[in-house]
Amino acid sequence: MKVTLLGTGTSQGVPVIGCTCEVCRSVDYRDKRLRVSVHLQVGEKSIVIDSGPDFRQQVLRERIRTLDALVFTHEHKDHTAGLDDIRAYNFSQHKDMPVYAEQRVLEQLKREYSYIFADYKYPGIPRVELYPITVEPFEVEGVPFIPIRVMHYKLPVLGFRVGDFTYITDANYIAEEEKEKIRGSKVIVLNALRHEHHISHFSLKEAVAVLEDLQPEQAYLTHISHLMGLHREVELQLPDFIRLGYDGLQIEV
Repeated sequence: MKVTLLGTGTSQGVPVIGCTCEVCRSVDYRDKRLRVSVHLQVGEKSIVIDSGPDFRQQVLRERIRTLDALVFTHEHKDHTAGLDDIRAYNFSQHKDMPVYAEQRVLEQLKREYSYIFADYKYPGIPRVELYPITVEPFEVEGVPFIPIRVMHYKLPVLGFRVGDFTYITDANYIAEEEKEKIRGSKVIVLNALRHEHHISHFSLKEAVAVLEDLQPEQAYLTHISHLMGLHREVELQLPDFIRLGYDGLQIEV
């Protein structure tokens, strides 16, 4: 499996509009962060988890020419705002796009993209097939997924384990029974917003503590704010097996 971090930034991305901090002014490409998303190439299957507002830019950058399915962690706009751009795949692949999410999230998509689900279908709109998921294991186009329930303040969110890879974003709490689903993963990608405590995201210290407990061979941090600091400086503070993720990073699992 090849994992590509399409975006590693927060809901505002980095640089932040109007900000003149050293991170937002940095010329280091690793400090340029689009909204969070990940691409999984599992054999011949191409799967994206979360299509945020930068989805079009991300798939063009990584030359993702085919997409077999889209999976959502939750309904927040920085994770769903790129759904309309699956139209290009509809046209090139001549089929509807399978979309996997919890029923609550699917209902939100129906409200936000009402034109997709209207009785009268305007020509050229995205075409989707909705697949409700729960906390039970499921398959995406034949690829086994294990959902992991995490909390984003008071909002239940799903992370996913695919083989030896676990991906969790927008979380500040993982119950012990859910951690057991993660243990044994060789690679974990986990969110870490900034150094200071936050109401709905792990801080750097909190994320490191979770990863030191889970002990993967390698871990990467994502959903990173400009308040975290410069990439090159923060990396020096991390344990050897933990790195900051960055846009375009490719991981073989």
